[in-house]
Amino acid sequence: MRDNSRNALSLSGLMMSLSLVFTVLLTACGDTNTTSSGTTTTVGSASTVGAATTTAAGATSGTATTAASGAATTAASGAATTAASGAATTAASGATTTTAPATAAAVVSGNAAVLPTKNPNTAGKQIRIIMANHPWQASIQKLIPQFEQASGIKVTVESYFEDQLSQKLQIGLTSGASGADAFMFRPLQEGKLFANNGWLGDMTSSVQGAKDWNWNDFQEAAKGTVTFDNKVYGIPIVTEREIVYYRKDLFEQAGLKPPATLDDLTAAAKKLTDTSKGQYGIVMRGQRSPAVTQFSSFLYSEGGDWTKDGKSAINTPQAIAAYKLYGDLLKNYGPQGTLNMSWPQAVAIFQQGKAAMWIDADSLYTNVLDPTKSTVADKVGYAQFPAGSAGSKPYNVTSWALGLNSASSNKEAAMEFLQWATSAPIVMQMQQGGLPGARNSVWDSPDGLKGFPPEYAKVVQASAKVGVDHDRPLVVNVGQARDIVGNPNVVSIQGQDAAAAAAKADQDFNAFLEKDKNAKQ
Repeated sequence: MRDNSRNALSLSGLMMSLSLVFTVLLTACGDTNTTSSGTTTTVGSASTVGAATTTAAGATSGTATTAASGAATTAASGAATTAASGAATTAASGATTTTAPATAAAVVSGNAAVLPTKNPNTAGKQIRIIMANHPWQASIQKLIPQFEQASGIKVTVESYFEDQLSQKLQIGLTSGASGADAFMFRPLQEGKLFANNGWLGDMTSSVQGAKDWNWNDFQEAAKGTVTFDNKVYGIPIVTEREIVYYRKDLFEQAGLKPPATLDDLTAAAKKLTDTSKGQYGIVMRGQRSPAVTQFSSFLYSEGGDWTKDGKSAINTPQAIAAYKLYGDLLKNYGPQGTLNMSWPQAVAIFQQGKAAMWIDADSLYTNVLDPTKSTVADKVGYAQFPAGSAGSKPYNVTSWALGLNSASSNKEAAMEFLQWATSAPIVMQMQQGGLPGARNSVWDSPDGLKGFPPEYAKVVQASAKVGVDHDRPLVVNVGQARDIVGNPNVVSIQGQDAAAAAAKADQDFNAFLEKDKNAKQ
């Protein structure tokens, strides 16, 4: 699972909180037993992974999140994971239990949180929501009693680790025995599959007709991520973008400004590479499949995309230029072993002070600010993705969304919950806890930026305005597509013929697209 939790009110407060909040995530295999009123019990063989990273939102790589220092419990000033009032405990048997408090704050940044009034059509109903074990889930669960009291709707929450969640949903939805009324899902990873199978309810009229809730307040790119064939199948809850992390001290010493263009990026990477000192100009993902999402911003900024009119577009001059650039940067100015790097390996190089720049998801920023893991915690700057021939076009995607089960018998009650959970005051509260939402009004409010470092927040705001709504091919069989379109990057990093590799991948991708367009599994 990808942990996007953040908690930053000041830089010193950020560092203290992050060392507590962002290190907890248990990897487990087992069953989940659930009671109502936001009480979730996860039973299984739990293990704590000691890694120096906190994962991004679900869009980046599909890898499992990590914990550190053997910690099993976290409590930090209303943090967006498990706070003191809803403490997580790990028993010797390996069971992890999270219990929501009986009450929750109803005030968001000085404004009363919007609560539903009792609807005679839904009051007294009970709905079942399946969620990922994720900071958003932990945060919203603490507020559910508030919703239940106001609406008269009883909410049962069932939560799973990311891989378990996907499997649970697919088995239940395929058999028609899911029983879930709504669920969290990853639009770019599972959205097309779920929509093609008819598992996701069409929300278009519901979201567009809710005037006070205001669908138009959501970022265009975030809305695009949950829209398939002009129909809305999800409501964004967590977003992310690709940005540049850079060493302010090294740039200042070299008389350089943060790269505004891809040409600037290349020049800076070259100037800041000194292999005799073990210093590299840049580090990024190099593994075939994980690199695809981060390569996407290079592709878009050069004027390309994965497909055009349903056909492969990875053999265009724009795509080939992007493949060559990505490969050249890592081959000429990156560390050894790049082809084995996903984001955890790449960020480790930057944390150790061995790279002047690291390009990846903005949701990973906590990893470079934790002084217990990062030797450059006080030297990090942030920059918008550099402009190519088509301008600056980083991805800006919905990594997690809420979907409606098309087979639910409680659609009205479920939608009432989903719209409350994604209302502006609730998004404000989530974002103040470090979870980047999708509402423009929250991002435009100074209160909505309090959970992030100021420089970082400005870059995120600017990136969101120009972002592209996908970071990988929009297909059913995402893993297979990533392997195909990622291969030219591998060839380019190896210093071989990227154009020839793109031509071969183009043929393979077209054949894949023909089979995938009506796929349901």
